[in-house]
Amino acid sequence: MTGPATARPTAPPTPSDAPVAPRRPRVVALGGGHGLHSMLGALRGLDADLTAVVTVADDGGSSGRLRREVPGIVPPGDLRMALSALAGDNADGQLWARTFQHRFSGEGALTGHPVGNIVLVGLMQILGDPVAALDAAAAMLQACGRVLPMAAQPLDIVAEVVGIDDDPTVLRQIRGQVAVASTPGRVRSVRLEPPGAPACAAAVTAIGAADLVILGPGSWFTSVLPHLLVTELAAALMQTRAHRLVVLNLAPQPGETEGFSPEQHLDVLSEHAPGFRIDTVLADRGAVALPGRLEAATRRLGAALLLADVATPGTPRHSPDALRAAVRPLVESAGSRPGAGDISAAGPGRDESRERAARWR
Repeated sequence: MTGPATARPTAPPTPSDAPVAPRRPRVVALGGGHGLHSMLGALRGLDADLTAVVTVADDGGSSGRLRREVPGIVPPGDLRMALSALAGDNADGQLWARTFQHRFSGEGALTGHPVGNIVLVGLMQILGDPVAALDAAAAMLQACGRVLPMAAQPLDIVAEVVGIDDDPTVLRQIRGQVAVASTPGRVRSVRLEPPGAPACAAAVTAIGAADLVILGPGSWFTSVLPHLLVTELAAALMQTRAHRLVVLNLAPQPGETEGFSPEQHLDVLSEHAPGFRIDTVLADRGAVALPGRLEAATRRLGAALLLADVATPGTPRHSPDALRAAVRPLVESAGSRPGAGDISAAGPGRDESRERAARWR
């Protein structure tokens, strides 16, 4: 007669059997100025690993003054705005954000300069690396994401413009972001100088590892298109397996895109980067007079059109809350797509850059 069965000991779970925590989606937003600031304000409310890649062609205001006084420095203005958009919600983070955005008053040499611009230039000179400087500043602001320049050197925008002369067919060249953004003519195309400037390696890495890449909103010729004019950055944007979202502006901008329809913005983007594939185009419902025409234009590019109410009522600016609601489904679904975020490229990571930033302490 046999005795009662003895329970067999259960082997401890192997590492492969252990539950795997879901990975946060990696989101890269590219642009500059107020458009990128609004997008980052929207994204910071989502559970995602955020990276901002920022244009470095600003030559106006404080950034222009600093470029002239400190040759070779990356213009800090748009970088500062991105950092402030991602600043921590606690008291220290918000204090630093307000301080970075505060402009010196008075009548001296500092008048009109935002504090953050001066701090960033100082960090760049001390650390000798704009990426390390931005990571150090992000730590000060307790930022909920990373801010990177699209290139590690200042660039200039050169545009071909018609409509300046009496003959509307005559092409003229206009140099500089401010001049291009305010031209009375019609911009036909833009390029960057110096040609062949290398992209920021960390930005290329971030795009290669992304689940969702967002281009826009922002000044089309001076904040959005420049990312597709840096050869290495354009290649990364074309090769990434991330979902690619283009966010259209709420209205044409005087001078730069005067008279442009929403679909013309897409045409210009396609002309400057014919190999760039778009997955989704997001536009404000109230800003699209002919949705059928815009939908046809997005289909020609192989993309889907997403119409949503993303404007702050009564203003020409995007609402971060409305943008967040519109992009949330894309953020939540992008990380679960097969093959997303599994391409990497050479370049310093955040930890390595922070180590360099820590050496000055």
